[in-house]
Amino acid sequence: MRNKFDEDEEIEQKLNLRIIPRLIGWIKPYKWWMVLACIIMLLASGISLVSPYLIRMAIDVAIPAAQALGEDADFFQKYFMLLKISAFLLATTLVVRVLLASKLKLMTRVAQKIIVNIRKEVFTKLQALPFTYFDSRPHGKILIRVVNYVNSLSDLLSNGIIQLISDLFTLIVIICFMIAIDPRLTLVAMAVLPVLLVVLISMKKKQHEAWKQESYKRSNLTAYLSESINGMKVTQSFARESVNQGIFNNLCDICKKVWIRAVNINNIIWPVVDNLSTLGVSLVYMAGISWLGNGITGTVTVGTLVAFAGYIWRFWMPIQNLGNFYNSMVTTGAYVERIFELLDEPEDITDRPDAKDLPPIRGHVHFDHVNFSYEKGNPILKDVDFNITPGTSVAIVGPTGAGKTTIVNLLSRFYNPDEGKILIDGIDIQELKIKSIRKQVGVMLQDSFLFSGPIIENIRYGRLDATDEECIEAAKMVHAHEFISAFPDGYNTILSANGGGLSQGQKQLISFARVLLSDPRILILDEATSSVDTQTEKLVQQGLNKLLKNRTSFIIAHRLSTIRNSDIIFVVNHGEIVERGNHQELMDLKGEYYKLCSKVVYSSKE
Repeated sequence: MRNKFDEDEEIEQKLNLRIIPRLIGWIKPYKWWMVLACIIMLLASGISLVSPYLIRMAIDVAIPAAQALGEDADFFQKYFMLLKISAFLLATTLVVRVLLASKLKLMTRVAQKIIVNIRKEVFTKLQALPFTYFDSRPHGKILIRVVNYVNSLSDLLSNGIIQLISDLFTLIVIICFMIAIDPRLTLVAMAVLPVLLVVLISMKKKQHEAWKQESYKRSNLTAYLSESINGMKVTQSFARESVNQGIFNNLCDICKKVWIRAVNINNIIWPVVDNLSTLGVSLVYMAGISWLGNGITGTVTVGTLVAFAGYIWRFWMPIQNLGNFYNSMVTTGAYVERIFELLDEPEDITDRPDAKDLPPIRGHVHFDHVNFSYEKGNPILKDVDFNITPGTSVAIVGPTGAGKTTIVNLLSRFYNPDEGKILIDGIDIQELKIKSIRKQVGVMLQDSFLFSGPIIENIRYGRLDATDEECIEAAKMVHAHEFISAFPDGYNTILSANGGGLSQGQKQLISFARVLLSDPRILILDEATSSVDTQTEKLVQQGLNKLLKNRTSFIIAHRLSTIRNSDIIFVVNHGEIVERGNHQELMDLKGEYYKLCSKVVYSSKE
């Protein structure tokens, strides 16, 4: 059975060097730390390259000199040069180890700082994206970008870039040393480089595609796992565990196959480099031995050959590192593209450059011939026009899909209208800063979401500077105080994810208190009492009557008891306000509202 988790998100970008400037943008704040790490690494590389030259001196100079002194010579006089070379060799090794440890510590710290900044940037972007972004893709596919893909950058940033600079420097210095020692052996050593270049170029596209596919499948798996955990109660209620297990197993198998394929392609590089380096050393030994003491110009000495072998092994180590860096760039490049794709997502709901703060309002709301559609050619609201004076309570009723929630979402500016204007106290909301609007427009949704943590902090979410007493007072107004106080820890009771352990009604009452605490001038209740029992609803209604006084309110509800006392009722159907008036006026009209009130969905809950 095919499902949406089998579908991959396509990425238009290809592996290219354009991602590097963006990576550098994240690195730039720490450029001096990076410079220091580069200096340390270059010093370590430079000092380490002295070793083969010292070995050459020991073989070609120190040992013959010791032999020339004969067995009767003093020990220290005979081996003084060898001891000096050995001590210097030991000192360089220790210095290199200390420098490398310092570089590793420094770059690990820098990399983690960069990773934190990237996570902050990604999370900030997520909070700025419109509802449509989250509605159109599984949340697990978003989650993997913030966590897994950002983590994949850590090694590249902590070691890869600095190692790249160091390896390039090391290669140049090694080639200079090799040419200085013997140009002919240098040419022999580099004879296999063209083969390596052909392999790298031929594998580039396959590697990138393989790791891109791996990122797709891992994203699909994470998305399905996230949805399965969120829907576990439904799964167990319908005894669907075996079906879900089958889907999960299939996604795991696909993930395993593409990962193994990507790793197999990746692993082609280092054996090629390893074999070519061995071949290069073999060629050097063969040429060096054939030239050893044969009397031709530039005869190779034993020390020269041993030193040259040392340099050629060091020559291939940076080559291997560069191959690994290339692999890392290919692997990480597939992940970085997903991060950039998220960061480049257009923000449809943004402040204008000249946007201003909404001053304290009275609550006058005017919809001026508003049209709206989520998709072009499929209008949701058609010429919605109304004028609400401050302190008026407005109920919005109508069949499912009529556009009721869309009206209040536009007022909160979760979406922008296609045509027309929405004004608060005579100011077009397009001219206002979004945050300033939402600070004075309180929203209570049907699906009450609570955060992990103490109950009182969930209430304080409505106004972060509120005192404990103000939070408790808000809870009392919506009659949540009684059940909260019954917990052993009262308001300090720790809630699990989304209020696990509380009834839906209890979660809604806490959410009610959160909204009331924000003390909004405009209040939006979207099916806010749908999960509250009739007895509790009566208590909540008493608190609401106090709250709604002198406030503009928009109430979407299916319970007649919730809407009948509203000052004005809008009947919405097919995106249009087809009737408007108070309860009695609409009942006398015997139109759409009368029919709605006659249905079981209203009368049974009255």
